[in-house]
Amino acid sequence: MTHQTSFAQAEFADKKKITRREKFLARMEEVIPWVKLLAVIEPHYPKGERGRPPIGLERMLRVYFLQQWYGLADEALEDALYDSQALRGFARIDLATEGVPDATTLLKFRRLLETHDLCKGLFTAVNADLTARGLLLREGTLVDATLIAAPSSTKNLEKQRDPEMHQTRKGKQWYFGMKAHIGADRDSKLVHTVVVTAANVADVTKTSELLHGQEQQVHADAGYTGVAKRAEIVALERKIDWQIARKRSPIKAMAEGAEKETVKALEKAKASVRAFVEHPFHILKNIFKHRKVRYRGLAKNGHQLYTLFGLANVVIGARAATT
Repeated sequence: MTHQTSFAQAEFADKKKITRREKFLARMEEVIPWVKLLAVIEPHYPKGERGRPPIGLERMLRVYFLQQWYGLADEALEDALYDSQALRGFARIDLATEGVPDATTLLKFRRLLETHDLCKGLFTAVNADLTARGLLLREGTLVDATLIAAPSSTKNLEKQRDPEMHQTRKGKQWYFGMKAHIGADRDSKLVHTVVVTAANVADVTKTSELLHGQEQQVHADAGYTGVAKRAEIVALERKIDWQIARKRSPIKAMAEGAEKETVKALEKAKASVRAFVEHPFHILKNIFKHRKVRYRGLAKNGHQLYTLFGLANVVIGARAATT
């Protein structure tokens, strides 16, 4: 997409401070494999043969990514684009010559991605690019899951909570919502597999779906105890070194002495590796602010999570490239 700087944009660029938002967007501009991502969507994007010409595909993808990064609803994103020169600059929008895509256009683009399962395609394309750059390795996998809350209110037309979401207990606290199960590369922290379920589905039951098939070692917390004996894992007929954390209570009950200290040191070493799986969750919840589901149903939220974890991989890959 060709882009000519306007007087307003030139004046904005001459200001004395570069904000954190501008730094982040500039970095994403550099590291996102735009050509590969556009190639995923282009076969399904309207050609403008009938009716009003569609907005350029690259612009819509850029706007869609802004929506994911800043957790904005369609109407809120439209307003933010009018308010923020930094967002307009990333989206390549010049208000002197054109308007901002309206909320309905944003909604239709998101539905296009969902209808053709293109969010998963974007996730796959990002990982293919990272693999080509030597960042996504295949020897070890970290598996874990995180709870994402859903509204428990029944103040809606159906007078009920989302039937695809469920409640579960963690510690002494009850949660209502869904789970995002991930398989992440042990060395690079990049997510290679995403599985979405209701919150009441046990983490260990999805382990086999989180393996890519080439790992020799798998790291997980105590919630995955006994995973090696599960029928679906045995059926894989593969030799895997399972590094599963031991439950705390048996260790706490051990008599003080050299044996207990050895076990605690071993568990600490396991935890130091397993902790890397929290990096994608940190980006998802603390940087992208995705702490609650935004849609009803697992399918729509699953599509969004593919996009979010793909973008999280871009962030992790960008950090790796600078270290």
